Amino acid sequence: MKYTELMSKSENPYYPEVCDVDPKEVLEKGSQLYLVDVRQPDEFKGELGHVEGAKLVVLDTLPEHLGQIPKDQTVVFICRSGGRSARATAFALQNGFKEVYNMKGGMLLWNELNLPRTK
Repeated sequence: MKYTELMSKSENPYYPEVCDVDPKEVLEKGSQLYLVDVRQPDEFKGELGHVEGAKLVVLDTLPEHLGQIPKDQTVVFICRSGGRSARATAFALQNGFKEVYNMKGGMLLWNELNLPRTK
C-alpha cells in the first residue's frame, strides 16, 4: 500500500461520505497521488487547463475505467468546481476504494490560487 496522508481533508458539504482536500496540498503532494480529472476532453485542454500528471477519465465513463485506477494508492478526483469529482469520489468509495478524495473547488479554485497548470 502506497497511501499518502492528506492533512487538509474535510467533509464535503453535499456528500457526507466524501472528503475534500485543498488544492495547495494536491500540488505539494502531487507526485505521490494518482490524479483523475473527470471533466470533458475540451475542458481538460481548455481555458482552465489541468493539473500536471492528471489522467482524463470523463465522469460518464468512470464505471468502465474504474479497474484502471489503483486501489493501493491515494486517488484525488478533479473537475471544474468540485461537484462532478465529488460524485466520482462517492462512486469510487461505493466500489471498494478506501483512500479517494475530492479536490475542493476544482480547477476554478486551482486557478484562483494561481497554481501551475498544463493546457
